Amino acid sequence: MDGLKSFLKRNPLIVAMITGVCIYLVYHWIPALHPAGPTLEKAVLTIQPILIFTMLFLQFSRTSPHDLKFRRWHLYLLLIQTGVCLASAAALFFVKGDVARVLLEAFMLCWICPTAIAAGVVTEKIGGSISGVMSYIILINLLVSILIPLVFPLVHPNPDQSFLNSFLTLLGKVFPTLILPAAAAWIIRYTMPKAQRFFMRNYGKAFQVWLVSLCLAIIITTRSIVRSELPWWSLLLISIVPAVSCLCQFAIGHRIGNRFGKVENITAGQALGQKNTTLMIWIGYVFLNPLTSIAGGIYCICHNLVNSAEISRRQKDSFDN
Repeated sequence: MDGLKSFLKRNPLIVAMITGVCIYLVYHWIPALHPAGPTLEKAVLTIQPILIFTMLFLQFSRTSPHDLKFRRWHLYLLLIQTGVCLASAAALFFVKGDVARVLLEAFMLCWICPTAIAAGVVTEKIGGSISGVMSYIILINLLVSILIPLVFPLVHPNPDQSFLNSFLTLLGKVFPTLILPAAAAWIIRYTMPKAQRFFMRNYGKAFQVWLVSLCLAIIITTRSIVRSELPWWSLLLISIVPAVSCLCQFAIGHRIGNRFGKVENITAGQALGQKNTTLMIWIGYVFLNPLTSIAGGIYCICHNLVNSAEISRRQKDSFDN
């Protein structure tokens, strides 16, 4: 029993993911619950933006506008994500097979997808810089809002997706989740000091909010996998792409960040490796072959397993010291 309690305490992300899988499978296996499906889906779609807003608001409450500074490793990560995206897009012009195209589109999506909104919560918990990763979140979302409308319609043409329409669609999806929490947090910072101190004291709640959000994200991921009509070998191939991409991006981020110190090692790893998988799934559906959205669900599982291992190692190191 003590071992189980220790595992639950040291691996909260795994617990949240297992909970999400179990909740969906219980729903899937009990036909009597199926009529409630549309209502439950609507509830999840309503709750998720609220949770994301709350997480970002609390993160920006800890971050002054003056803390959001450009760091040299930001440039390296931006160049890597841009370079991989453009190289993948170029390769797609020569790839004709349907399966090969889906895999390459999934690969491109895994690399260009912006950093997760909750990255600051996890980054600070494992000893990184919240201001460093929050600065990168803003930069990569700016880049993605321009690069995807320019590149994706070329490799996966859609007559309804002009650059302007794609740009405005993506901008409308991305920036309200960034601008509104930041504006609210900074207005409170400079006009209501007592409220600011309250939110600073309760910043730790952001991680708990993230666990709930992760559980809901895994429910959606499990649903997409269970409902997929692809043969098992196709699912396996699509799963390998995000798994390998995830590990490579964490490793590259850590390697680049290591040149600038231990804190930046952690921060750059999270900035490149932890992705906004909800946005990744949406981009797959809207701009690419919808099958690529499965890669977003698998990536969600992979990057949270990496984060869980990092949190567990951080807690073990703190206990040993």
